[in-house]
Amino acid sequence: MGTRTRRLADVLRQERLVSEVDLQCAEAEQLRGGGSLGRVLVEMGLCSEADLAGSLAKLFGLDLVDLAGRQLDTLAVSLIPEPLARRYGVIGVGFDDAGKLLVAMSDPANVIALDDLRTVTDRGVQPVVASRQDIAAALDRYSRMGDSVQEVADRFAYGDDDAGDLDAITEVAEEAPIVKFVNALIQQAVQDRASDIHIEPGEDALRVRYRVDGVLHPVTSQNRKIHAGVVSRLKIMADIDIAERRVPQDGRISVKAGGRAIDLRVSTLPTVYGEKVVLRILDKTSVLLQLSDLSFLDHNYQRYEQSFRKPYGMILVTGPTGSGKTTTLYATLNIINTPEVNIVTVEDPVEYRLPGISQVQMQPKAGLTFPVALRSILRQDPDVVLVGEMRDHETAQIGMEAALTGHLVLSTLHTNDAPSAVTRLTEMGIDPFLVASAVDCVLAQRLARRLCSRCKEAYRPTPAELHTAGLPWTDGMPLPTLYRADGCPACAKTGYKGRLAIHEVMPVTEDIERQIVEQASTADITACAASQGMRSLREDGLAKVVLGHTTLEEIARVIV
Repeated sequence: MGTRTRRLADVLRQERLVSEVDLQCAEAEQLRGGGSLGRVLVEMGLCSEADLAGSLAKLFGLDLVDLAGRQLDTLAVSLIPEPLARRYGVIGVGFDDAGKLLVAMSDPANVIALDDLRTVTDRGVQPVVASRQDIAAALDRYSRMGDSVQEVADRFAYGDDDAGDLDAITEVAEEAPIVKFVNALIQQAVQDRASDIHIEPGEDALRVRYRVDGVLHPVTSQNRKIHAGVVSRLKIMADIDIAERRVPQDGRISVKAGGRAIDLRVSTLPTVYGEKVVLRILDKTSVLLQLSDLSFLDHNYQRYEQSFRKPYGMILVTGPTGSGKTTTLYATLNIINTPEVNIVTVEDPVEYRLPGISQVQMQPKAGLTFPVALRSILRQDPDVVLVGEMRDHETAQIGMEAALTGHLVLSTLHTNDAPSAVTRLTEMGIDPFLVASAVDCVLAQRLARRLCSRCKEAYRPTPAELHTAGLPWTDGMPLPTLYRADGCPACAKTGYKGRLAIHEVMPVTEDIERQIVEQASTADITACAASQGMRSLREDGLAKVVLGHTTLEEIARVIV
């Protein structure tokens, strides 16, 4: 029994993962059959793969990675040929700051494997530890992606989108290697909880990035030659014109990933290096969310519920693009959607299909615009109307009149906060008395990243930090316990996993109605709403910082 075996046994004893009796049994079995002590323990059922990986990481002083919760760089994966990766139980994970290839290994003491990896990849190798099961699953997920890329690049020799024969492009786009590569990109994005996939051609390479929890992360950089094949494959899947490369196009793809039905909204944009493609991932399970899942604090939820429970009036949800406005409106519809209620929506585009609700898709080329659709909807005897966005005077005017004639109208508006919404409507040409009478509630929101529950770190902020953030604190008061992002394998070392909503709810009371009619400034309306209990976006965000849900840095990032 070598030094390493004895040291592994010591770690297992210290961690109390294996009893002394079981260790002796495993050591006896190892003497009879050979192999490593760790593998013998696992095969005898005396130690789990995860516990073995953790012990090996401690033994060798290496990082332990959770491949199931980590985004792998597909370029790093492709550098190690699959047969070699499976023989040694390894997989490329990414690159460190020095440019070394990070390789996840189930046996980091295998110096022969490390030497072979340095030779094959022609670069320095830095091992990290992962369980054998996780490595095998990751290899199944990413297998042959690198070979697929190279095969496509070799066959598809032109690197210019405008070069080549359209028939050849179509042929390559429908062949197995490019199909497998595109499917792998989509599957990985869904597994990594990405909301968008950005496929961006450059002068020398094709870059792929995922937006995860609102932040873009580079995923891979691939051979520039595969760009036309990838774009054409996506166009075929989205049923849009593959011959048209000069103007933007939009389409939709429906796939199954991870056992879930996923819709992809596809948007192409001509750039100087070819067409950029962005795929918005629309997970149909997200439309089943309840408002209770959207991080409402009790104070704000009660104020909002008083409005959407009314049979008429207008509710506006405001915020920038990507702030979760549509998700909030759909969650609201899920509550009020009963057999006794007729709900009709008019959207551009219809992002999610909702059961039991009539949804209308805009068709501007056919003359079906928001105002036209809204007039027709009001002849369909609706109880609740959802208008995707108040874009112009005519749409807003019809929506206001519908709210005054016994309908509950839900819509969105692009403003920075709740009080600005009423000013924005008057700027669109809506009479102030109509705004005051029709609008019942304005909900402003932002999305912030949620702290990873596994690795968030408690700390005591300094008085200066509290003062800068705007948290109420005076001398003599105890400093609150806050949390900050640390980073672990479960959150891909970001410190955050998932997102939460920050809210500002402004019911339109009689006092606010009076100010709207008098065309008071946004600042005056804000002051009036605050005196009646409205909590600003920053106040709501700071309350969630104190609860340990997010960080001061994240609130500063998303709220001005």
